[in-house]
Amino acid sequence: MTTATQFSSPGCSCCGEYATYLREYLDVELDKRSPSDVNSIKQQYGVPDELLSCHTLVLDDFVVEGHVPVEAIATALDQQSVSGIALPGMPAGSPGMPGEQTEPFTIYEFSSGTVGDVFTEL
Repeated sequence: MTTATQFSSPGCSCCGEYATYLREYLDVELDKRSPSDVNSIKQQYGVPDELLSCHTLVLDDFVVEGHVPVEAIATALDQQSVSGIALPGMPAGSPGMPGEQTEPFTIYEFSSGTVGDVFTEL
């Protein structure tokens, strides 16, 4: 079982919904934290400003920013070719967010504060 820590924006309800989603669909032991300065956590893990969302998930040395579906997380962990992936913003219908998906979710690669290529679209 993988150990994961989710750093959430204080008072954000969708972060709790995403944590519930992760516990249901990933084999992880999840530690959920709400630091007063979540942006410093994002900087520490090299999340580019263009890709920010309301929470950051750290699985060992791998970083997931935002409401990324577990399919993309599993693929990235299997490939081990990137240091992080992100679904910027808080798109409707993404895991933990209300509403219906109206367009594909574009998930990006990133490393050390730099946006990489599109990792996948779901």
